[in-house]
Amino acid sequence: MQMKKRVIRSLKDNNLFIKMFLIMVISIVSVSLLITFSSIRVSSNLFMDTFSITNTKVLNQIKTRFESYSYAIVSATHEVQNNGTIKRVLTQEDENSIETYTSYLNIKRQMERIYPTVASYEANMIVLGENERLFNMNYSNWPVSWKGLKSHSITHLTVSEPNTLQYHFIPSTSFSDKPMIVATKALMERGSGEIYGMLYFPIREEQLKAFYEGYTSKENEVLLISDAGKIVSSNKEEMIGVNADDVLNLAKEVDEEELSFKDVRVFDTDYMLMSEYLPTYDMYLVNLVDKNVVMDSLINTKEIIMISVGIVLIAVLIVFLISRRMTNSISRLVKQISNIAKHDFNKPVTETGGYEAKKIANAFNFMLNELQEYVDIVVQAQQKQRNAELSALQHQINPHFLYNTLASVKFMVQQGKKEKATDMIHALISLLQNALSNIDQTITVEQEIKELKNYVLINQSRYGDRIKVNYFISPDCLDYHLPKLILQPFIENAFFHAFNEKKEGFIQILIALKGERLVCEIVDNGDGMEMKGNYMKEDFKEKRHLFSGIGVRNVHERIQLLYGEEYGVELTSAKGQGTKVKVELPPQKVQVLSKI
Repeated sequence: MQMKKRVIRSLKDNNLFIKMFLIMVISIVSVSLLITFSSIRVSSNLFMDTFSITNTKVLNQIKTRFESYSYAIVSATHEVQNNGTIKRVLTQEDENSIETYTSYLNIKRQMERIYPTVASYEANMIVLGENERLFNMNYSNWPVSWKGLKSHSITHLTVSEPNTLQYHFIPSTSFSDKPMIVATKALMERGSGEIYGMLYFPIREEQLKAFYEGYTSKENEVLLISDAGKIVSSNKEEMIGVNADDVLNLAKEVDEEELSFKDVRVFDTDYMLMSEYLPTYDMYLVNLVDKNVVMDSLINTKEIIMISVGIVLIAVLIVFLISRRMTNSISRLVKQISNIAKHDFNKPVTETGGYEAKKIANAFNFMLNELQEYVDIVVQAQQKQRNAELSALQHQINPHFLYNTLASVKFMVQQGKKEKATDMIHALISLLQNALSNIDQTITVEQEIKELKNYVLINQSRYGDRIKVNYFISPDCLDYHLPKLILQPFIENAFFHAFNEKKEGFIQILIALKGERLVCEIVDNGDGMEMKGNYMKEDFKEKRHLFSGIGVRNVHERIQLLYGEEYGVELTSAKGQGTKVKVELPPQKVQVLSKI
């Protein structure tokens, strides 16, 4: 029993040390684990990205080899198609052995001249005539008879699309001892389009494999997949002839989405898949990189984990020694700080204990002394900054407004409308005086309405009275004060943004007392806009104002800074029905200095 009490007392006395030690141990272990796994992940991602770039270049080189072979096939096909001797031999019927020998000799010479174009790729070239003649440049490559080739499925497919150079996969059979890829093209009369023969370029898969075999390894596989999903060539012989529709679909995704690579799982293995489409062959060149094998060779995970564990153990030992030494003096300091009344920054703590505790206590006391000074400085700086911002916005009178107004005055004078021109000049002068005076001043509702009428007068003098403005002002509100330039930005919005589709309409200005609030409403029946419910200031999209620089957002912020968050601007609108702006202010009959 006494042992249990001692343990509990010891835990209480060393509560700070235990908490501090456990937190540091957990933090060190967590950080070490995160750094370890993050390092492994970053290294893996970096390597895979670099590996994908390298393999993409390799795929491009392989693709270039396939395209080079395709170009040789096309070139040889073109020469055969345009060769009159070959055409004549494949279409004529010889009557005796001399003519037959002569025909054979002539076509042999022509084919021997053309054959080197594809012979360098170890491909064969065969021509088949409708007159039961067959000429094979390398019989050992493909020992096929006229009858067997004439009835072969690839011949039927070629005849069905005579204008297309096609590539066909022929698996290993008694007819062909090795898998082959055969390019075929029908030979046709230019004028009539009549087929007089067939041209074949068979190449063994093992020769085709030479295009990419030097770039492959156990973990780096290359597949050539036909559009039907069959693997026609691979560095792994057991894969040839296998249906791989899933790989084909993934290759199409990589090509269509223009991805560098895609992490996939096929053949029960995790791969990084890269792909290149070979349009001439209508096949996909696919590169599969075994991620597990590659990463095992790159990163020694066990070694990294052992190093991390060693670092954690050393760090825990150091933390134990340091935290034990600091605990006692810090515990005393914590008790003093905890006894300070809430928000009582004038009561300093006693600077006792060890070096660290004294430094903390000294810094804490210094902080208390400086806090009040900094608060005052920050408040004053915010006040000056806000005043400067509002003053700058207030003076950003749009020059186009002045130019257009003065141009209208000039036009009125030229037309002899001197009284209207005089009224317009007086209205402009009043607007400018009001806009350029002290922003901190407040004005009466009566004066604000007067300035709004001056603004409306200028706009109606310039654009006509297609937009009517009505004023509904409660007489008992005329002496109440409100900040300058509070309502004018909304009138500007209504004039220049509410009637773009509608050409005529009205704007109504309503000011009245509602309870303990001075409510000002600006309502128009203009174009309106789509909105969900009531939108406050933070949801407004700022628009350019043609007279004042103070926008809707500034009005709302200014009201809340002056009077509190319970006041401000509320906007509702509906497409085709118009917009309503409601400004709520506290009722004040005397000028109150701005808080900002």
